Amino acid sequence: MFKAIKQKGLAIKLITRMDKPIGTYLLLWPTYWALWVASDGWPNFHLLIVFSLGVFIMRSAGCVINDIADMKVDGKVERTKNRPLVSGLMSKGEAINLFGVLIGIALGLVLTLSWPTIYLSVIALLLAASYPFMKRYTQLPQVVLGAAFSWGMIMAFSEAQGEVPTIAWLLFFANLLWTVAYDTMYAMVDRNDDLEIGVKSTAILFGEHDKRIIGFMQVLVLGLLFTIGDMLAFGWPYQLSLVIAAGLFAYQQMLIINRERDKCFQAFLHNHWVGMVVFVGILIEYL
Repeated sequence: MFKAIKQKGLAIKLITRMDKPIGTYLLLWPTYWALWVASDGWPNFHLLIVFSLGVFIMRSAGCVINDIADMKVDGKVERTKNRPLVSGLMSKGEAINLFGVLIGIALGLVLTLSWPTIYLSVIALLLAASYPFMKRYTQLPQVVLGAAFSWGMIMAFSEAQGEVPTIAWLLFFANLLWTVAYDTMYAMVDRNDDLEIGVKSTAILFGEHDKRIIGFMQVLVLGLLFTIGDMLAFGWPYQLSLVIAAGLFAYQQMLIINRERDKCFQAFLHNHWVGMVVFVGILIEYL
């Protein structure tokens, strides 16, 4: 019995990617950007707890629904061939139940917020649940992921300010573009496998122009973040954070220059530092 419980715990850990927190970081940092800006400094404890836990729960739920959607193709991709639903460590029914539990917890968290924010959370759920299936129908699933990863920023402004101002949408689009850029790097890792099994992605759509388009999006992200800082009258700490972020983007371009699988994946992981650096710049401004 103990062995079965241990095995089930391992399956939950793997399918929710608790062993790979990069996705949580990439969702958490921009949510914190928005929370701090929307709160004009330190957000209240309730908002901080709800949005922090919400990031972890929704990222976990997104991973579960992703694996359910990709059950039939994960076994054909080198990077995903050992996922719990493919290896038999967890059944599809168990995964669906786990997804339901996670969404139930997320619902409990969001019900502590105002009604406008609760209404906005429905869109967040639809985006998170639909993303895994977009890979079958559009070459732009990364755009849907970007919207899903950015919608929490809109909710943060709704809850902290009671409205969604222009600056919230500028943050939304900056994060959406950043997400498309780094998730295209991620998709470059699987491009050959995806072409063979018919899964769509921006890495396939961009083709030989992938590095240039990623670079262009990175420049747009920096431009939007600079504009946001100018609107908020941020000073040199924030501007320095953007200079460092630009250097990190340049390093990522060096990593993906030959489109090697491992280095493309390394470039994707490296974006955690971009999000953290920008957040530190915002934090220092308010301190």
